[in-house]
Amino acid sequence: VLAESNPGRYGFLWHWFDEIYLLLDLLLQQHYLARCSASFSENFYSLKRIPIGDPRQQLLATAGLPKRQHWKSLLLLVLVPYLKGKLEKLVSSLREEDEYSIHPPSSSWKRFYRAFLAAYPFVNMTWEGWFLIQQLCYILGKAQHHSPMLRLAGVRLVRLTAEDIQALEKKLAGATSSQTHSIKTQVQSAARKALGGIAFSLSTGLSVSVFFLQFLDWWYSSENQETIKSLTALPTPPPPVHLDHGAGSALLPKLKTVCPLCRKIRVNATALSTSGFVFCYRCVYSYVKTHQRCPITGYATELQHLVKLYSPES
Repeated sequence: VLAESNPGRYGFLWHWFDEIYLLLDLLLQQHYLARCSASFSENFYSLKRIPIGDPRQQLLATAGLPKRQHWKSLLLLVLVPYLKGKLEKLVSSLREEDEYSIHPPSSSWKRFYRAFLAAYPFVNMTWEGWFLIQQLCYILGKAQHHSPMLRLAGVRLVRLTAEDIQALEKKLAGATSSQTHSIKTQVQSAARKALGGIAFSLSTGLSVSVFFLQFLDWWYSSENQETIKSLTALPTPPPPVHLDHGAGSALLPKLKTVCPLCRKIRVNATALSTSGFVFCYRCVYSYVKTHQRCPITGYATELQHLVKLYSPES
């Protein structure tokens, strides 16, 4: 919201969205692993993680995991999804460049990334198949883990017991009613209360979000489209005002068939979904990849916002 409302000042938030999300997810999962021996979603469903080993010795959820299992769990919960998302974006970008021959590489590099693009579907199928086989084994009672990530972390999931719930409630009540004397302990207590409040808000917000998503699914269903169109029939808004009048800015040409960037008749017309303006595909691809914004409006833009247009003859 900040990046789209003020791209000049907060556009970097959109550019570094994955890294900012990674940091916030790291803090959230670290808090729940240390406090409840579970991830955020596992704690929501009253589950906890215990080390694989002697089943007779099960520590309370408030005791936390051993350091080895704790850091393994944290890295696998946060880092693996981040790297997988980055890899998918890289593959999508390379396929786009290969399809339209943008910035043709040298022969050796071209052979390498062509081989990478050819091998990626098989690697991804192997990864997803690994998870599917593990889930089938878990359903059939042949495995203790529904996910290979749990096995790699050296833990398994169990239900919270009555003793766990009492210990968690006692820990929360003790943190709230503890008497503090020094400034340092007061600051620590305030920080714990703030984190506890944020965690409780997130847990409650998740339930509300699920209800809200169900409402959106109903609202945008095909049965309600006619009603929605009658309720939301508003005039088309004017185009956005140009935000950058510098010497290097792309001003709109008089002819609508001319690309604002190269000043020639458009080739392979492509629109930006963030602003609606149309350019040559090569021109706007290179510009957005470099500047991460619309050349006309300055709105924060990424490569997935490029929409290729096709003439009726094609």
